[in-house]
Amino acid sequence: MNLYEHTIIARQDVSPTQLKQIAEKYSKIVQKNEGNVVKLEEWGLMNLSYIIKKNKKGNYLHFKIEANGKIISELEKTEKIDKNLLRYLTVKVKKFDLDTEYFNNNEEKELKKSK
Repeated sequence: MNLYEHTIIARQDVSPTQLKQIAEKYSKIVQKNEGNVVKLEEWGLMNLSYIIKKNKKGNYLHFKIEANGKIISELEKTEKIDKNLLRYLTVKVKKFDLDTEYFNNNEEKELKKSK
């Protein structure tokens, strides 16, 4: 099994329930094809570097996946036709960094520092 980090950017006007449905949809595709979603991070609504399909912001979802290459091609094939997604990116890695939370809220970081 190979290790992949897979990031999806959904449109800015997607509701939180739709965002959960998108995460579940792609997690099920991985599990159905005998892969494993090690970790799913919702990075939230962030500014895009440039306007994509008339959107200035996007909702980011980040998957850490154990799978073979066929599963990734299946994921990307499904993502190409999904109207709620702006972009996706898959990167093959040697090992996962499961400890670092890159896009935590600043409030949560301050609470951890004060304790």
